[in-house]
Amino acid sequence: MKYYIIAGEASGDLHGSNLITELKKLDTSATIRCWGGDKMQQTGAELVKHYRDLAFMGFTEVLMNLRTIFKNLAFCKEDILQNRPDALILIDYPGFNLRIAKWAKKQGIKVIYYISPQVWAWKENRVKMMKQTIDKMLVILPFEKEYYKNKWNWEVEYVGHPLVEVIERHKTDSKSGPLSGKPIVALLPGSRKQEILKKLPIMLEVSRSFPGYQFIVAKAPGVEEQFYDDLLKPYSNVSYVSNQTYDLLLQSKAALVTSGTATLETALFEIPEVVCYKGSYLSYQIGKRLVKVKFISLVNLIMDKLVVKELIQDDLTTGNLEKELQQLLTSETRISELQKDYSELKDLLSKGGNASSKAARSIVDFLAQ
Repeated sequence: MKYYIIAGEASGDLHGSNLITELKKLDTSATIRCWGGDKMQQTGAELVKHYRDLAFMGFTEVLMNLRTIFKNLAFCKEDILQNRPDALILIDYPGFNLRIAKWAKKQGIKVIYYISPQVWAWKENRVKMMKQTIDKMLVILPFEKEYYKNKWNWEVEYVGHPLVEVIERHKTDSKSGPLSGKPIVALLPGSRKQEILKKLPIMLEVSRSFPGYQFIVAKAPGVEEQFYDDLLKPYSNVSYVSNQTYDLLLQSKAALVTSGTATLETALFEIPEVVCYKGSYLSYQIGKRLVKVKFISLVNLIMDKLVVKELIQDDLTTGNLEKELQQLLTSETRISELQKDYSELKDLLSKGGNASSKAARSIVDFLAQ
C-alpha cells in the first residue's frame, strides 16, 4: 500500500513516526511519503516537507505568511496527485489538514484522520464538513468518541493516547544523570516568548519561598538562551535545561505547568502539578467567549472533574501559586489523591494497549475492506 501522511508540528512528527513503525509491521510492502520531521524520516518515510517550514502560530503570523501557506497547499495537492496514494493519513494540524481532506475527498482518495482537531472546544462548525470528507476518524481522548456519536451521530474510533507509550518507554530507557543535588520543582512555562513572559516571572517569584528546592525551567527549543539568562538572573535556586523536559519531569517532586499537552505529560509522569494560565486581557476575554470547555487542563477534561488545580488569569498570583505548591510538596493526603487519579487517567488512556499499534491495525483493516 502507498500511504501519504501529513503532520505539521513536533508532536505530530513524534506520533507519526510511531504510527509508521507500526504500519510497517503490518504492511511490509508499505511505501510512505510524508510531511513531518526528522522522526518520521528516521522510520524510513520519504520526507517531502519539514514541519519547520509549516508552523505559523498566532493570527498575525498566519496573516503575514498567507502566500507561503497557499503555496504549500498547492504544492501538497500536486504532490499527492502525482503519487496517487491508497490512503491519505492526516495527523492533527487542522488549519492545513482539513483543507487537504476536503480536496482529497473530491479526488476519490481515502482520507483517514488520526488525532482529532479539538472541535469540542472551539470551531465546532467544522464537524459537518469533517463528517462529509473524512472516511475514518481515529480519536485519542476517551470523551471524543461520545461527543461525535451523541452530538453528531458520527461513529469514530477511540484508540487510546499515544503519549502513554512514549512516556512509558522514556521511563524505562532514560539514562540521564541527576539534574540537581536538591529536590526539583519543574517549571514548564510554554514554548513562545509572549506566553513565557506572562507566566514565568510569577513562577520564578515562587522559588524565593522554597530555598531548599532547585527550580528548573524546561527551555523551549526555538528560544535563545539569553532570553532565559536575563529572566533567571535574580534567582539563586533556578536554572534551565534544553531538550530534557522528560528527564526533568522524571526527577521532579512537583511541577508548575502552562496549559496544553504538557499538563497531560506531567500527569503521566505522575508528578503533582499546578496548571498556570495567563494571557493578555483581550485574548483572555475573546478566548473565554469562544472556547466552550469546563476546564483548561487536558487532565481535568479527560477525567471530567477537577484533578489538578487550575490558576487562570487573575488567580495566577505568586501567593496562590506558593500555597498550592506547598500542598503538593507536603500534604500526604493531596499527593495520595493525585496518584489515585493519575492511575485512573492512565488506565483510561491506555485501554486495549498501545495506541499507535491500534491505530495502524485499524487503518490496515479499513483499507482492506
